[in-house]
Amino acid sequence: MTSTAGGAGQLWAVSDLHIGYEENRALVEAMRPASDDDWLLVAGDVAETVEDIRWALGMLAGRFRRVVWAPGNHELWTHPKDSVTLRGTERYEHLVEVCRGLGVTTPEDPYPVWDGPGGPVAVAPLFLLYDYSFLPDGCATKDEGLAYAHGTGIVCADEYLLHPDPYPSREAWCRARVAETEARLAALPDGLPVIPVNHYPLDRHPTEVLWHPEFAMWCGTRLTADWHRRFRVDTMVYGHLHIPRTTWHEGVRFEEVSVGYPREWRRRSGPPGQLRLIRPYENTGEGGADGGDGTGTKGGFR
Repeated sequence: MTSTAGGAGQLWAVSDLHIGYEENRALVEAMRPASDDDWLLVAGDVAETVEDIRWALGMLAGRFRRVVWAPGNHELWTHPKDSVTLRGTERYEHLVEVCRGLGVTTPEDPYPVWDGPGGPVAVAPLFLLYDYSFLPDGCATKDEGLAYAHGTGIVCADEYLLHPDPYPSREAWCRARVAETEARLAALPDGLPVIPVNHYPLDRHPTEVLWHPEFAMWCGTRLTADWHRRFRVDTMVYGHLHIPRTTWHEGVRFEEVSVGYPREWRRRSGPPGQLRLIRPYENTGEGGADGGDGTGTKGGFR
């Protein structure tokens, strides 16, 4: 683990910036800390091209005391509009080096400790992927689940753009990442709470409100379903679903922090692109949705 925050700053989070949209790029340009001691957690899907990822994270790293990044599926795409044609682990490793050049903390770096208000707490950026274990009702295997999804037309673009090289499959890559990350979390000091930052939720329950439940196959893995209990998780920060809200599961706070696509955030009553406050936070007990439309309007299926 690395140096602590100190000071009297705040710990903020955001995800799914999708700055390929001009409206979203403008939201990122307007994002600023409340103090010089503020940190920002970015839970993936900044953009699809390395140039855009570098621009956005570089701008934010120049404003916040520390920026912590976990990759989303869009960063891992080998997209035809990107001049960087790396695939799989080579693309991920390239993005890690880009982030390190910007001073951004990645899942490959020591976990920093937030020691500001509400600390100390370890901040753990994760890269776990998914393994198709969040299957639709009535489906017993990945093949059955994919056949069902193709029948409904709700198929994640990962199937065409996210390559697992050199792993034989995305689920094999996921299992390797889960095993490596599990060992790192288990090595944290006893008694130190942790805030995992992952593009996907550690538990399936946030996907239960999706309009298209078959999309849950691309939203995480059952292998992490007990991590919020095993590793003294304080708050689980994630994105991907484009349903910004707070839920509580077995006494643990799950915070979905996505901005989403303009067609989604324009329908919401609150101002778009607002950062979510993770620390300090007053626990008010079990609660429901907070800040989202609750509709499960995850876009970008195709």
